[in-house]
Amino acid sequence: MSAHQPAPTRPKRSAKPQFTQMTLLLEAFVVAFATLVAFGLRVAPPATVWTLGGVTFLILVLLSGYVGRPGGYVAGTLAQLAVLGFGVLVPMMYGVGAVFVAMWFVSLRLGGRIDRERAEWDAAHPEGPTPA
Repeated sequence: MSAHQPAPTRPKRSAKPQFTQMTLLLEAFVVAFATLVAFGLRVAPPATVWTLGGVTFLILVLLSGYVGRPGGYVAGTLAQLAVLGFGVLVPMMYGVGAVFVAMWFVSLRLGGRIDRERAEWDAAHPEGPTPA
């Protein structure tokens, strides 16, 4: 590459999957801590608490890798119900779950808007970014 050629640019990664992946991963760790709280409060038999918490944690982590694929966003939306369901064991999870539901829908909406605006900009500027 000569000194006059600009460095090749990497393709932009879509914002919507980035935002939703991060939301699901953060939510997975909150579920892990909520599982510890539920265990410490002895709200249910330990096997029940660890099974529900572990399975929910695993599902959230796995779903974070599937967003952007067919059905991934629907599955992520359904996973929000599972997190809200933890409120049965730890009532504070209703509030925490509601925050993550809000984050999920903001991630979907804002990520989609950013992707649309990027596509519009790229269509209006086919030559790419101007060199510095």
